Amino acid sequence: MAIKIITTEDGSHSLFDEELNETYHSTKGALGESLHVFIREGLEFFLTSNTGSKVNILEIGLGTGLNAFLTAKVAEEKQINVSFTSLEPYPIPRKIYQALNYHASEEEGNLFRRIHEDEWEKENIISDHFTLLKTTAKLEHFNTNKLFNLIYFDAFAPSKQAEVWSIENLRKCHDLLDKGGILTTYCAQGQFKRNLVEAGFEVEALQGAMGKKEMVRARKP
Repeated sequence: MAIKIITTEDGSHSLFDEELNETYHSTKGALGESLHVFIREGLEFFLTSNTGSKVNILEIGLGTGLNAFLTAKVAEEKQINVSFTSLEPYPIPRKIYQALNYHASEEEGNLFRRIHEDEWEKENIISDHFTLLKTTAKLEHFNTNKLFNLIYFDAFAPSKQAEVWSIENLRKCHDLLDKGGILTTYCAQGQFKRNLVEAGFEVEALQGAMGKKEMVRARKP
């Protein structure tokens, strides 16, 4: 996997996969995109109408670890217990994640480091309110008895990894969500939205991040 660090327009790092000719985040802003799509329109939206003591989150694509890191910070700030499961068939090298600029303090740096360095294929207690299970399983091969409240669908674009966005995988996501659960993603492709509806979701198009026209939030009735 040939990847290199790039700096996006809001000053935060992302990665560029030279083989796929694709960035991991919007070039307008990696941090801004993650905060908008997955934290504000995902986690915080869910919390406005759900006051339970625990939130189960499934992420499709750990990537740089930014979404997990931001979610862990919210969990600690709001003292909400988050169980986070992330699928990542192609983990990034240590020399790459060590150079990313997402953390502003030593404490945050330790949190970010643990997200990457704690053991794979088992649940790790990352902080008082955040546990993390990382697996190299692809979505189509992922098996669990757990139901999730939120899915962060953060795979590479359908034009780059069409198989991840298949109707079969979207049906699987529907099955993995608890009733009222939410899937949130930066993607607003027309066929993808139609596939979500076919898979049983209620689909909502929202203002996209960092100048992008749309993003999608889908709900399991």
